[in-house]
Amino acid sequence: MSDPFPAPAPLRLGDSAPNFTARTTKGEVSLADYRGRWLVFFTHPADFTPVCTSEFVAFAKAAEAFAALDCALLGLSVDSLFSHLAWVRLIHDRFGVDIEFPIIEDPTLEIAKAYGMVPHDAVDASTVRTTMILDPNGIVRASTTYPAEVGRSIPEILRTVQALRRIQDGGILAPADWIPGADLLREPVQDLKGVLEAEAASDWFYTVVPDHAPS
Repeated sequence: MSDPFPAPAPLRLGDSAPNFTARTTKGEVSLADYRGRWLVFFTHPADFTPVCTSEFVAFAKAAEAFAALDCALLGLSVDSLFSHLAWVRLIHDRFGVDIEFPIIEDPTLEIAKAYGMVPHDAVDASTVRTTMILDPNGIVRASTTYPAEVGRSIPEILRTVQALRRIQDGGILAPADWIPGADLLREPVQDLKGVLEAEAASDWFYTVVPDHAPS
């Protein structure tokens, strides 16, 4: 790995993700390689573990759906590159699934610590299952952390990317359980004149608008 990291600190929504260069199952990769595209960057506790294996199979099966949104996938764990390669082979043989997205090796936890995915004094990543969604400018737009015992919902991650793409131009919001084609919400009015002129008492902050644009 190369490129210096800032002092370890949790990344917050709206932060610019620090660049890195690292070895992966697809050769050397830099975060800067993904500028101009959406990116789902996720960690897993360890190779050859049941929950992580199920997630990677699910991510691989959904890869085309993410690609259709111009969104790349990038995995990371503390295991070595050789371990990653052996695990990818096992998944191929057991499930008939090819892991085409890169998996980063991070044996020193340098990247995981820089992203705040593990504490700065952590010695392993055995309890961390973090997902970050970065926009085409490398800005953190969403982040979740699950315990090692519970797998992520890949359809929900895909839905979140769809929602972020849909609202990125501003003016609209994605309500609970929104899916492409469903109604959206208009951003609330923020001046008293608009509040008083609203037809109904709640219209200034809760107005449903149809989704006419593809996500």
